[in-house]
Amino acid sequence: MGIIQATASAVSGSLAAQWLEYIVSDRMDNNILMTRGVRVIRGKNGNEYSRVQTISNGSKIKIAPNQLMILCDGGQIVDYCATEGNYEVWLSSAPSMFNGELSAAVKETFQRIKYGGQPSASQEVYFLNLQEIKGLKFGTRNPLQYFDNFYNAELFIRCHGTYSIRITDPLKFFEEVVPRNADYVSTQVLSDQCLEEFLMALQGAVSQMSQDGVRASSLGAKSQDIVRYLNSQLDDLWKEKRGIELVSIGIGNISYDDQSRELIEIRNRNTMINQNPVSHPAPAQTERHPRLNLRKSWACQCGSENYGDFCSVCGRKKPDPRNCWTCSCGLTNTGNFCSRCGKRRS
Repeated sequence: MGIIQATASAVSGSLAAQWLEYIVSDRMDNNILMTRGVRVIRGKNGNEYSRVQTISNGSKIKIAPNQLMILCDGGQIVDYCATEGNYEVWLSSAPSMFNGELSAAVKETFQRIKYGGQPSASQEVYFLNLQEIKGLKFGTRNPLQYFDNFYNAELFIRCHGTYSIRITDPLKFFEEVVPRNADYVSTQVLSDQCLEEFLMALQGAVSQMSQDGVRASSLGAKSQDIVRYLNSQLDDLWKEKRGIELVSIGIGNISYDDQSRELIEIRNRNTMINQNPVSHPAPAQTERHPRLNLRKSWACQCGSENYGDFCSVCGRKKPDPRNCWTCSCGLTNTGNFCSRCGKRRS
């Protein structure tokens, strides 16, 4: 049982216009991943649509762009086609496997799951959506932990946005995701199944971005990097087991928890007061934010107060501790006077 591509003569024109009865996909929009085929019967008062019960020799099938048609017999896949056009079913034909632009892995999947028995009395036609499925929403219910090198502190962030996917191995998707005897599969079904996995992978991707030194406030502009990290974690679960992959992600907003927001405000306020990018907070503020107490501050020759290994203003390296002294106010200095209180080195 297989399909062959039909042709129309130059005189008679389009086949779809000639056929009085043929099979097309039921409603398929950006929210539909899979739907059954329906039979179209041309009449004087317009087209009539009915569910396909059986497929006989010579049945006509019309496949639209970005669709894959699956022909089933007794619930088993006997042929498929991912090339736009008009086709006819012939019970004596071998499977055609019109692969279109799909990878060779799809043919490998077919060889594994194909049905080789005699045609039964129950044939069905299904159509899968090969377009990029956009607008799948996500949101982090719990804050994600993010170490921001700019603030040298752990921040806790929330983010929400949308992501898009594409079915890359439709036969595997049909076998592993589509419920048996389902009339259609919507994006909601897939979202419910994959959202938790997506959020777990997002935490791993965000942690990798933190290791790369990306500021938390810049995550929204690093969508392609996040997609790359997400795919590296989701490939085994999504692509290899379900035949789908992540295409893009759009982060709509990044927000911080109350403690992280207060920490950022203190740092920004100190920056304005001391006229340097990052300044160690006053002791009273430090008590309220233990995440800030990561390193002792040190004074650079340019007069700025720092806590990292390099000066945030002039770039000088932190001096050897053997040449440093700690003032009674708690600041570590290298010169003869404290850059905070002005006290002379004793």
